[in-house]
Parts: sequence; C-alpha cells; structure tokens
Amino acid sequence: MWQTKAVSKISYPGEANDVCFQVEDESFWFNHRNRCIMAAIAQFRPEGMLYDVGGGNGFVAAGLQAAGMEVALVEPGVGARNALKRGVRNVVCATFQDACFRERSLPAAGAFDVVEHIEDDVGFLRSLRERLIPGGKFYCTVPALSALWSGADEHAGHFRRYNRASMVRTFVKAGFEIEFTSYFFAWLTPPIFMLRAVPARMGIRDKANYGSIEAARAVHRHPAVISGAVEATERWELGRLRVGKQVPFGTSLLCVARVPVGKNEA
Repeated sequence: MWQTKAVSKISYPGEANDVCFQVEDESFWFNHRNRCIMAAIAQFRPEGMLYDVGGGNGFVAAGLQAAGMEVALVEPGVGARNALKRGVRNVVCATFQDACFRERSLPAAGAFDVVEHIEDDVGFLRSLRERLIPGGKFYCTVPALSALWSGADEHAGHFRRYNRASMVRTFVKAGFEIEFTSYFFAWLTPPIFMLRAVPARMGIRDKANYGSIEAARAVHRHPAVISGAVEATERWELGRLRVGKQVPFGTSLLCVARVPVGKNEA
C-alpha cells in the first residue's frame, strides 16, 4: 500500500466504509452492481491496469482482480485498509486529488458511485480525463433519477442524482466520448420512490438509522416475498448488459466513456 501524508476532505459519512465492509459480501446490491460492472467491462475492455478511484473497501477491485484483471484501488483511510484485508493487492491510500497522478499516465479508471459525492463533477471528471492515456477507458456508476431523491441521499453525502441525458452532458462537457450507457436496478425504482422519495416530498422526516449495521443489513437483503421476481429481473438486466443492450430505467446508471484520441483538451 502506498499512502499520502495529507488527505483531502470528502463528502462521505465517516462510519460508512466500516458499515459497508460488514454487509457487502452478502448484499444483493453490491453483488448485482459488481456483475453489471463486469458485464460492461467485458464488452468494452481496458488495455492495462484499471484504477478504481474512490473504490471504498475494494469490493469492486477484488471482484475485478478475481476475474484476472490488473486493478489498483485508490481510496483514503479505513477503506484502503479494509481492501487490504479483502485481498486487494495494489492499494493507493489517498484521494484521487492527493495521489497526484501524472497526466496521460493511467490506462483505465473507474469511479463506482463516487461522482455524485463531488460538488464540481465536471471539474473532477476533467481532471481524471487528463490523467488517462488517449483512448483510455473510464467506467462509472451513479445513482439515477432526481425524482428518487430522499434523506438517504443526504445522509450519504450526495450532491445530485443523474438521468441518462444529464450524465451524458456532464461527461461530454468534461471531454469524454460516450461508448455505452444503461440504467440498472429496475426493480428498485417503485419501492425507493414510494418508501423514500414520496415521504421526503411530503416533508415526513426519515427516521431510518442509516449509519447502523442493523439498518444496512435490512436494506441489503432481498425482500423474501418477492425474491424470485427480483432475481429474475436481475438476470434479465445482466443478459442485456452482456450483449451491449440498455436497460430502460432503474435506480442506478452505468456509463462507459473514453478519452478521445488525438484530442487532449475539452
């Protein structure tokens, strides 16, 4: 593990990595997101090491590593240490800003549920693009649909949710070319809207204890009564993503972008 002396402030709850570390392995959300990410990467493969920026406890990085990919985690603090426990071999204990990567030095990068935590998303993406090689791939997931905004977003330190059009505009403004976009977690859209977004719009205070292990375990388990339908929907999504087809809606968005070849400035 390589570690910087200084660590910049990030918009993320201090206890969140340790809480997630205890639920990720059994979580339907983390596991299905990993499968969706890997399906997209299989369709649009990187050339060289992928730097997982803001990769938390290394759940994605460990999955990519197990699939035979070269990967390095970039994450400050406890997340980096948890990633080492998980078996991630290459860890940079730093924020992307503090790591000070050279321009045009990274073959590929990912930021999985990271960009929504950054107030200046275009500035962050432009900085990341400048550090990727020409033609370098960038893989990203973000929370989708502003209509689903709730107290859970506020607790998590989100600045926004995206739709496909706003995400594409943001990436293009930062100088990327878009190769593929898709929603996923279609089945989660109705329950999040009804159980989180509608109460938030009505001014009903969300009493969920998002920072507790018990609350995290509860929301990361399939509801038993609909588990069969949920698993069928997830298989359908994966089937589409594995052949490069879009999922039309969902609570998360996936994007594959690339740095234009022969063009360095946005």
